Amino acid sequence: MNDSRGRAPRNTIYQQQTSSTRKLTRGRLRLYRFGAPLAYRLVRFWWRSCRLTVLGAEQVAPAMQDGPVIPVYWHGQQLFCVRYLLEQREQGLKLGFLISPSVDGELPAMLATRAGATVIRGSASNTGARALRDYLEVLQSGVSPGITPDGPAGPREEFKQGAVLLAQLSGRPMLPMAMAARRGFHFRSWDRFLLPYPYTRVALAIGPALTVPKNATSADKEAWQVRMREELLRLESQARAALDR
Repeated sequence: MNDSRGRAPRNTIYQQQTSSTRKLTRGRLRLYRFGAPLAYRLVRFWWRSCRLTVLGAEQVAPAMQDGPVIPVYWHGQQLFCVRYLLEQREQGLKLGFLISPSVDGELPAMLATRAGATVIRGSASNTGARALRDYLEVLQSGVSPGITPDGPAGPREEFKQGAVLLAQLSGRPMLPMAMAARRGFHFRSWDRFLLPYPYTRVALAIGPALTVPKNATSADKEAWQVRMREELLRLESQARAALDR
């Protein structure tokens, strides 16, 4: 998105142009500029009100010794995974998101920028060559792109091939994460998005970083998809168990 003088906002990288014919009108732009700060304050309220327990925090620093990582977490669990990753700036983790360049991506891009993340305006609708290229360029610039392997539209908790292929081509490790809440609300969306109730306990579990070999075959990569799905489910169970202690 450009400001009124035609400049791109800070922390925004344009990788592609959208093919959509929809335009960002002045009225919609004003609405987004008014709504984005309010939405971000609401998100921060949720982040601060909940009591967060982190399991496996010691996994982050070793994973980042040689450069950025590829954080992976289910689409419906991203609220507190993103919070934790944003808090790792002092460890050198520069979080980024690939967000659609369409009008529908404007508000999410504003929110991500306000949170301090790097926004890459490119195709987030598939794991094809263009999206993969965008992710590779972002990793080369030192940004760790957060990936929801079952997104952007499901099926829920199905680990698609994009993150595994990106890890293989980039040589950078995947950092698996999962969250659970003692009390919360699941939206009736495809991802069953988890919104913890304010002031409840939230647990975040982080697993060891995993690197896909450069010479992995197609069969190997399918096995990695299964392995990563099982790892995210294991971490989710670990997070739930921490709430019962």
